Amino acid sequence: MGNSMKKNVGLTFYQPEKKKHTGVVIEIFVCMILMMIAAFMAIVCVYFFGFTSKIVGTSMEPGLKNGQTILVNRFAYVLFMPEKGDVVVFLPHGNEKTHYYVKRIVACPGDTVQVIDGKLFVNDEPSDIMETEITEPGIASKQIILENGQYFCIGDNPIDGEDSRQANIGPVDKNDIIGKAWFYLKYEEESSGFIH
Repeated sequence: MGNSMKKNVGLTFYQPEKKKHTGVVIEIFVCMILMMIAAFMAIVCVYFFGFTSKIVGTSMEPGLKNGQTILVNRFAYVLFMPEKGDVVVFLPHGNEKTHYYVKRIVACPGDTVQVIDGKLFVNDEPSDIMETEITEPGIASKQIILENGQYFCIGDNPIDGEDSRQANIGPVDKNDIIGKAWFYLKYEEESSGFIH
């Protein structure tokens, strides 16, 4: 009879352990499902509120290549202002007959911009965003003071392509900025990543 009692005690001792183990597995499974749903909803929201565009030209190399696809967040600047270092998508002077331009903001409203001896100066200090030599300063050969709502945008590869240095583009008005380049697909279509 003593042996019978020990077996019963052993059964009741191990039964809750099995329930705990099952409970942990269920919790992990539920968390994974919730994470997948959240990720799916985030992607749907971004695609719903954004659009895709292709890079035209080599002005954003080496980071972004000609023909590469990017996802543009068109609501990025509804609540927040564009900042230095942001990669933005814009239409020069709102011209809808041209392709989307993708450039990096190097100066913001109120800043002064000038290219001296191939170096970009913002507020009389060498730019920490654009360190590549600029051989063609364009209109930035003379100091430019950005007005309210104006941004100076240059490609990461300033040797090629048109940007705010050209008189036909000039400083970009905030109203002409379509959105922020948020996500890209690598040129080889092997993987993807975020634009910082």
